[in-house]
Amino acid sequence: MHFTRGSIRAFASVISARLKPNLMEVAGALMVALLAATAIGAPYLAPYDPAAAVANSFGDPAPPSRAFPLGTDELGRDVLSRLIWGARISLEVGLAAMAVTLAIGVIVGLLAGFFGGLTDFVLMRLTDIMLSFPTLLLAMAFVTVLHPSLLTILLVIGLVSWTGVARVVRAETLSLAQRDFVTAARSLGAGPARLIAIHILPNVMPLIVVMAVLGTSSTLLLDAGLSFLGLGVPPPTPSWGRMIEEATTYFRTAPWLAVFPGLAIFSAVLGFNLLGYGYLRRTAPRRSL
Repeated sequence: MHFTRGSIRAFASVISARLKPNLMEVAGALMVALLAATAIGAPYLAPYDPAAAVANSFGDPAPPSRAFPLGTDELGRDVLSRLIWGARISLEVGLAAMAVTLAIGVIVGLLAGFFGGLTDFVLMRLTDIMLSFPTLLLAMAFVTVLHPSLLTILLVIGLVSWTGVARVVRAETLSLAQRDFVTAARSLGAGPARLIAIHILPNVMPLIVVMAVLGTSSTLLLDAGLSFLGLGVPPPTPSWGRMIEEATTYFRTAPWLAVFPGLAIFSAVLGFNLLGYGYLRRTAPRRSL
């Protein structure tokens, strides 16, 4: 086969365009990196103990000052320190819950899409049953029964969030299972386990990466919602959702108590969404070929 210089340049330009991150992806990556750096460096970045009273509050929040840049809450705890440590808790719950979500959703989707028939019917009806319950209410019921803890929260969020992943993976698996390369491998004697692990899963992986990034923002929001309702990580562990719940009493007199953790949740969710949609926008043409 003869390649001209022009065809080589055209091919190289296409590859470089697909590999080059777009502005949305870069912005999301920077925001996620900042969140991760804050979570990892919490012991060194937080100026005070997040659970200790470091100011004389006399039962009233103190506004931002030089000693306390984001103010203190009604118990005299530094809001900045609690915000920084809350990043670690939120990121731990978000990533761990997403790992549980992917483990369940990918397995269910692959099995349903590859085997079809009765297996597909049973697994998809189970998925439909889970989808019939509101996610937040189902999570609240599980947490209430199991009692709130860090392990409970991440497991519960993963158990109620896998349905979307399963449906998307199933649809992609159904399409891939009919492709020629899968049919050829099956005709050569490849078993179901080899076909799934070697031929189907690697082709579904880019889609799984996108769902993992986008799903992490959903798990962060669900964790914040549970914490706001008093069903999140138990106190005195700082949590962004619980910080907002504790600030509701002082919303008019000390709005900064709710504004700062609200902005933290907003920026974390926005960062993961920008990263996920940016990656999807860059890789979508490649998957369509």
